[in-house]
Amino acid sequence: MSIFQHIKPAGKALFKDRYTTKAAELLTAWEEGKKGDIAIIGAPLSKPSISHSGASFAPDAIRRCLNSFTTYNIERGTDLAEDKKTIIDFGDISMHPTSIEESHQRIYESTKAVTETNAAPFTIILGGDHSITTSTIKAIKEMKGTVGIIQFDAHHDLRNTEDGGPMNGTPFRRLIEGGHIQGEHLIQIGIRNYANAKAYHDYAIKQGVTVYTMKDVRQQNMTKLIQESLAQLDSQVDTIYLSVDMDVLDQAYAPGCPAIGPGGMHPDTLTEAIQTALQHPKVHIMDIVEIDPTLDIRNMTSRVAALIIMETLVN
Repeated sequence: MSIFQHIKPAGKALFKDRYTTKAAELLTAWEEGKKGDIAIIGAPLSKPSISHSGASFAPDAIRRCLNSFTTYNIERGTDLAEDKKTIIDFGDISMHPTSIEESHQRIYESTKAVTETNAAPFTIILGGDHSITTSTIKAIKEMKGTVGIIQFDAHHDLRNTEDGGPMNGTPFRRLIEGGHIQGEHLIQIGIRNYANAKAYHDYAIKQGVTVYTMKDVRQQNMTKLIQESLAQLDSQVDTIYLSVDMDVLDQAYAPGCPAIGPGGMHPDTLTEAIQTALQHPKVHIMDIVEIDPTLDIRNMTSRVAALIIMETLVN
């Protein structure tokens, strides 16, 4: 009997049940030529955040939370492990210690590199704050052509860049003004009262951005709303990108977001929206941003993000 029989690899589940597979066991490190069902890569950047943010810790926190779930879906009667589903993990992009611009450049270059591998038909980028989205969408536009965006967010993220530079409140303005996307190719869902300045709502309307507020979310069927959004983008773009800012959720479900607030979405509504969007053949990539594990309560917010990853595997 080995003297190491009671020693487990660091980071693995504390207890192993012979009949249970944890979702984290679906993760496999990328190697040349390896293929999977989805790919993930971490973009642990939080320096450009307007407020205090430990979003740089989120990619690892989300991966750890996969150990909180099994691979069996009782409602569908399916098992991700039995179905041989795999997550190709590219690890995390190394951020520059002081330069935000260099960090954004590294995210751009890494997104292109991951896309070129064709390791999986769907890619998830784990932020980091929302400033990463400018870099990822610039890369996807170069690789895939015209990009349409469905953004789940409490905020427009259309702030001016003169007051604070390329921060986490500016990604979509930077994309529009840089000519990387057209305003009419951006659909925002979950925009919340008392969370935005009038000037930025006016800017959105002037640029042709489609804006659905939380009132729209409450009053409309989410599946129908997403289907209409996909149909709106389908004939105009080559690729549809989902950008999931977790502060679209109500603060009761996402206490680990730097900009929490009342009046937001329920996780089931967000999951329904993403599942519906994933049925469309032009939806190839998604980011999950704005989780600060240092503010979270029992990893509640990171667990929702981990669940989103699992639901992505089902499609």
